[in-house]
Amino acid sequence: MKEIFGREGDDSPASPRSPGQRLRSLLNGHGVAGRVFVLQLPLAVLLVVAAVLALGFQAPDASTREARQLSAVGAESFAPAPGTRAAMRSAGPGALLQPRAEAARRASGVDHIAAFRPDGIRVQQANAPVVDQLPLLLGSAAGALLLVTGGAALVSRRLRRQTRGLHPAEMRRMYDRHDAVLHAVREGVMIISSDGRLLLANDEARRLLELPADAERRPVPDLGLEPQLSALLSSGREATDEVLLAGDRLLAVNIRPTAPHGGAAGTVVTLRDTTELRALAGRAGVAQERLKLIYDAGLRIGTTLDVRRTAEELAAVAVPRFADVVPVELLEPVLRGDEPSAGASAELRRMAVDGVPEESAIYRVGEVLRYVPGTPMATGLTSGRPVLVGDLCGSDAWRGQDPEGTQRVLDAGIRSLIAVPLQARGVVLGLANYWRSAASGASGASGAFDEEDLAFAEELTARAAVAVDNARRYTREHTTAVTLQRSLLPQTLPEQSALEVAHRYLPAHAGVGGDWFDVIPLPGARVALVVGDVVGHGLHAAATMGRLRTAVHNFSALDLPPDELLNHLDELVTHIDTDEARAAGLGTGGTGADDGEGAWSGGTDGDTDGVPAHLGRTGITGATCLYAIYDPVTGRATLATAGHPGPAVIGPAGTVSFPEVPVSPPLGLGSSVPVETTELTLSEGSRLVLYTDGLVENRDRDIATGLELLRTALAAGADRTPEETCSAVLDAMLPSHPSDDIALLVARTQLLEPARVAEWEVASDPAAVAPVRAACLGMLESWGLAAIDFTTELILSELITNAIRYGAQPIRVRLLYDRALICEVSDGTSASPHLRRAATTDEGGRGLFLVAQFAHRWGTRYTPGGKVIWTEQSLDGGRPDSGPDSVEDVLDQWDDVPAL
Repeated sequence: MKEIFGREGDDSPASPRSPGQRLRSLLNGHGVAGRVFVLQLPLAVLLVVAAVLALGFQAPDASTREARQLSAVGAESFAPAPGTRAAMRSAGPGALLQPRAEAARRASGVDHIAAFRPDGIRVQQANAPVVDQLPLLLGSAAGALLLVTGGAALVSRRLRRQTRGLHPAEMRRMYDRHDAVLHAVREGVMIISSDGRLLLANDEARRLLELPADAERRPVPDLGLEPQLSALLSSGREATDEVLLAGDRLLAVNIRPTAPHGGAAGTVVTLRDTTELRALAGRAGVAQERLKLIYDAGLRIGTTLDVRRTAEELAAVAVPRFADVVPVELLEPVLRGDEPSAGASAELRRMAVDGVPEESAIYRVGEVLRYVPGTPMATGLTSGRPVLVGDLCGSDAWRGQDPEGTQRVLDAGIRSLIAVPLQARGVVLGLANYWRSAASGASGASGAFDEEDLAFAEELTARAAVAVDNARRYTREHTTAVTLQRSLLPQTLPEQSALEVAHRYLPAHAGVGGDWFDVIPLPGARVALVVGDVVGHGLHAAATMGRLRTAVHNFSALDLPPDELLNHLDELVTHIDTDEARAAGLGTGGTGADDGEGAWSGGTDGDTDGVPAHLGRTGITGATCLYAIYDPVTGRATLATAGHPGPAVIGPAGTVSFPEVPVSPPLGLGSSVPVETTELTLSEGSRLVLYTDGLVENRDRDIATGLELLRTALAAGADRTPEETCSAVLDAMLPSHPSDDIALLVARTQLLEPARVAEWEVASDPAAVAPVRAACLGMLESWGLAAIDFTTELILSELITNAIRYGAQPIRVRLLYDRALICEVSDGTSASPHLRRAATTDEGGRGLFLVAQFAHRWGTRYTPGGKVIWTEQSLDGGRPDSGPDSVEDVLDQWDDVPAL
């Protein structure tokens, strides 16, 4: 820039150069002033040479003319003039000769005439004015003026082109600005000529490269730069942000050619010190990685409501991006869902460890730990604040926990520790320990933890602690719901001979649902199988399931067929939904009102009667149910479903089928749609498989795929027991984290031996009672039940007599020898007898009372063609405990009967 703007020609007092230096600078032609001087100097020299040549040519001509004139004047004009002699002899010859001499000079055209006396003294001289030389002088001056003017114009034109028409003041201001910017910028600027010489370097370039004072005009290889940097600057090629070493600095080098911008061939180089930028970029990179790690932690920690899984997720997130080894321990009450009270002596259970193989860890997953007071871990648990140990080698308190184990840690290269308590809502739940080796540099950080790492570890652990606390609270609720649900499910299966039953119930990981199953013995050696599913999860679903299961038991006690039972169940669910809607409208702060059609509107969401919304009322219950009745006498199963998947049937040979069952709407949505039934005839040894949709359908598997998998699992073993079938199905189909409850019921059919079944037709004639009664007693004797023949005879006499007297054909009697003796009397009417206490004056009304007294159980079952009155007599000890031995025992039951 100095050469460009001519600072060397600056004559101001502030210029540090001597006059000789300034002259040399001018002669070198640098700067505007120097260039003007160099251009005008040849013009001046040319004028001088021209003047000298003119004088040189003029001198000989003047001498010749003067000689000729003097000769002519002396000879022709002045000498013979009259009075010349006399004037020369007079006292004032000069005054006398002057007029004559002037006249003679004019006459002769000479420049001057001088008169001398004989003794050599000049007495007179006449000189002509120089007017005769003026044309030559004026012409010379005019030529010189024209020449100088033309040259100045040419120089001015060239200067205007080079300075773009700027005035000197503007050029000075521009120079000052460029000079200030050039030396003030925090980037080094260098201009290198096409032959590899340094033409210019600003102050920053001199500082960055430590250039010598006389660096300008020197070849780049002679500047003492790093070889790689010197080669790049000398190459002349373009470069963009190439980072090279210059001493202890990292420089970003940019090179561009100057020729395309109107300058001479060469390159301009900019240098930027990136040493500090690299350090800042490293710290910014660490901060950015930490932010990303916090973001990832929010996504990856707390994906399930399981405390163990949450601890594993925390360890997995922190390794290796923040620490090399991370174990997580939780206080024992947290695992049970309780709120712990932390302390230095509290027991913790290791839930997860990441960064080392579990077998290499000092304490393995599942072990119970108790930290010694004074150790960083115990201090963190007691204070609730994180503890940083920058150098474990110098921590005697840490070594006090386990000298042998801590030495193994040091031998593994671990040198730094941060112990952070897992704390949520002011409650300490456990401890997360972050270990880092001296040479790890996790995420670009140094090997040892520092205060910034401490703050980050605290924030990361706090996020995980919230997830752990949510999982803990869920564990408590889940445990409560599971306890409630399991208390509502069958604790043991009832004894019966029709089916060999096995079952499984698995609650969902995300929350307890409303799936249930049941096995209900029915009269006539029959058994009812039930599976159902209440929509939703939580205590509300479990409580609703309990209500529905109780209702099914009650309806089964009425011995209703499957379709009628489901119709009644649908009405019950509809009533439950109505109650839920009303409760929601009249809940906390609610202002619900009846709209005149039995529906309720208004009210607020949220808690109702102090019960959280997710545990209380939901408005619509939504439930499905499959109800099946199996008769071991006929081998037939009657089924009906309300929105529930149909069963699977495994034949004795292992063939699997999914029989079609007419589909009806789910419970509560029936809208008076009748439920249809279907009948299946099952061979002995067949397996009937009932299940809920959680087994065959989930978020990753549609129901068609699930049914095909179920088919494959069921067909794999034809001779499996029901227990083995349940295990095989769950092994093949159970997802790792079930999102819905699963209920599975497998029943292998059995038939009652034909020899244990006896049946008679009865005519509508009282005389027919005795033959049928005798036949029944004979059958009892053949079965070895003679001990209860009198009681049976009494019961049959009463039931057959009533059927003949009050019933209609067809009248049948059937005896079944199962776990109890079953007596059935059917007729073609639907009128049902009622038990009552007869008055002392009544002649009848005591027969059914006797039946109720001496039978273990009794009841009425309605059929499409009429009804069946049945009794069961216990076979314990061969006779019922309360059975009479004789007629006298019977009469003793009525002491108030008057004597006949």
